[in-house]
Amino acid sequence: MRLWSLSSGKRFFDLAGAVLVLTAASPIMVMLALAVKASSRGPFLFRQNRVGRNGQEFPVLKFRTMHCNHGNGSGPLITRSGDRRVTWMGKWLRKWKLDELPQFLNVVSGDMSLVGPRPDMSKYMGTLTGKDRNILYFRPGITSPATLKFRNEEEELAKVPAEELEQFYINNLLPQKIRTDLDYVESATFSSDCRILWRTFLSILK
Repeated sequence: MRLWSLSSGKRFFDLAGAVLVLTAASPIMVMLALAVKASSRGPFLFRQNRVGRNGQEFPVLKFRTMHCNHGNGSGPLITRSGDRRVTWMGKWLRKWKLDELPQFLNVVSGDMSLVGPRPDMSKYMGTLTGKDRNILYFRPGITSPATLKFRNEEEELAKVPAEELEQFYINNLLPQKIRTDLDYVESATFSSDCRILWRTFLSILK
């Protein structure tokens, strides 16, 4: 039996869900785009290449949450709580996960799924070895079990000295996230995807 995570049924579920959200949220997204544009200089969208299914890179979309001179490659690639590069509007967007809304366009295009391993940058995904690399067989998602488990990731990273930040992420957080999501996608079902989406919604409201 083919895994749900690789099935045409999941793709249909993703597409239907993404179109529904984009249709319902389009007025809000327009207002957020205008607010981002008005609150700081730069484009309202932020694009960053991430590693997707079969190791292919794609531009993940978000509402811009950083000052433009910091959001395009300068400074650490990892953000943490208290990061001065984040705008005041960006802090609000991140708190309510509204910066992620444009990723439903990534779902429509087929680069992402509603539920799947969170996409990361090639710099970090390139460090994966052994079974962990199996994560590349699956389409990355907007949310996942690892997203829920490490929802306070930025607060945890704030405790790490700046010079140790990337190594801590690569050696500690990334392997845990990959294995959590890999265990999930290998046994996921339609029902479990629905549960993850519901839990994600509830976690945003907390």
